[in-house]
Amino acid sequence: MAWSLHPLGDSAVSVEFGRSIRAEIHKEISAAVQRIERDPFPGFIECLPSFTAVTVYYDLAALRIPEPNRTAFGHVCSILRDKLSRAENGLQIESERVIDIPVCYGGEFGPDLGLVAEWNGLSEEEVVSIHAGGQYLVHAIGFAPGFPYLGGMPGTIAAPRKETPRLRIPAGSVGIAGAQTGIYPIETPGGWQIIGRTPLELFRPDNSPPTLLQGGDTIRFRPIGPEEYRGLRGIQP
Repeated sequence: MAWSLHPLGDSAVSVEFGRSIRAEIHKEISAAVQRIERDPFPGFIECLPSFTAVTVYYDLAALRIPEPNRTAFGHVCSILRDKLSRAENGLQIESERVIDIPVCYGGEFGPDLGLVAEWNGLSEEEVVSIHAGGQYLVHAIGFAPGFPYLGGMPGTIAAPRKETPRLRIPAGSVGIAGAQTGIYPIETPGGWQIIGRTPLELFRPDNSPPTLLQGGDTIRFRPIGPEEYRGLRGIQP
C-alpha cells in the first residue's frame, strides 16, 4: 500500500493513495477507513473517502498532543502512519454486494442516448449493450444523497457533459459524463448525458441506511422495457 499525507486546511489530513480510478486503490482506501474508524483517535470527527484519497477530519480543540512543540498536522500524521501501517497487515475487507439495477434506456427515459451513440460512432443498441455489459464499482457516495460515483465504464461510450445543464433531471436518471456513469437519486439540476432511467429508489430517507447503494458495492445494469419500468414503479397503464 503506497500513500502520502497532505494538510487540508487546519483541521484535516488528506491521505492520497494514487492518481487513477482503480479497484485496487478502492480496496486500500476501504481498509484504511475501517482501521481509522474502528479505533478513532481523540479529536477524530470522520473519514470521507473519494476515488483516490480519504480525508480525515479532526477537532483541533480535542486533540491530545503530547509534545508542546508538535503541530496538530504532525501529530495526526504520526497517528495515521501507525494506523495505516497496521491496515496493511491483515485487515479483512467485508464482502462486497452485487446489485442489479434495471434501466429503461432511450426514449422519454434516455433523451441523450442518440447523442452518446453519435458521439462515439455507435448505434443506440451498441451503447446500451456496452453500458449494460459491464460491472461497476461504487467508489463513493456524494454530490446528492445516494449518488454513486462509479468506476468501470468502458471509454468506448464516453461523452462530454452538456454545455448548458438541465434545470431538472428526474430521479433515477442514468447518465454519462466524460468517462464516468452515474445515477441521479433525486430530482436535481445536472449536465450529464441521460441515457436511461431506473425505477429503483436510490435515496430512501425513512430507511436505515437511507441509501440503496454503499461504497464497495458492485452494480450491474439490466435493460428493461417501458412496461416493466412502469410496473416496477407501480404506475398503472
